[in-house]
Amino acid sequence: MRILLAEDQAMVRGALSALLSLGGDFDITQAADGDEALALLKLTEFDLLLTDIEMPGRTGLELASWCQQHKPALKIVIITTFGRSGYIKRAIESGVGGFLLKDAPSDTLIKAINQVMAGKRIIDPELAMMAVGEMDPLNDKERRALRLASEGKSTSDIAELLFIAEGTVRNYLSEAISKLHATNRIDAARIAQQKGWL
Repeated sequence: MRILLAEDQAMVRGALSALLSLGGDFDITQAADGDEALALLKLTEFDLLLTDIEMPGRTGLELASWCQQHKPALKIVIITTFGRSGYIKRAIESGVGGFLLKDAPSDTLIKAINQVMAGKRIIDPELAMMAVGEMDPLNDKERRALRLASEGKSTSDIAELLFIAEGTVRNYLSEAISKLHATNRIDAARIAQQKGWL
């Protein structure tokens, strides 16, 4: 089974790769961030994407959305430190087959991968209950602009990175601020981050 492992923390990535090598007949390719993972997905065929959520470049959820559109047969398992309700809900909407916390026992991961490959959906029951929480009010464009703003990027930087006009960036950010009842872009990013919407 060909697995693409996307995880930005080198030590965690190495440990997961070693764990998978011991646990089954897996051919593992590693990506150090979301952008590297996307480049590999475009070049190579994989059976499964095993990805973290929060990474530089594209997030694991953005990768899942891309795969849903361009590689619908690819199975996806997300492993994360964060069990935020917004993350789980967006993962389910993006067709993710498995959603596990990184502190789960190692045999749980191997079992989950095999079950997802067999067509099952594996989400920790406690996490699944969290997903029934609040609705995410942000659209993808507002989310991307807010995420870049949270990284300290200026309006002109965001415009350049998203290939849109500065006025459009300001509109997206002010919409996000309004929807989240925030006082400014920093406050909006903090609220969205806490809810798992960023």
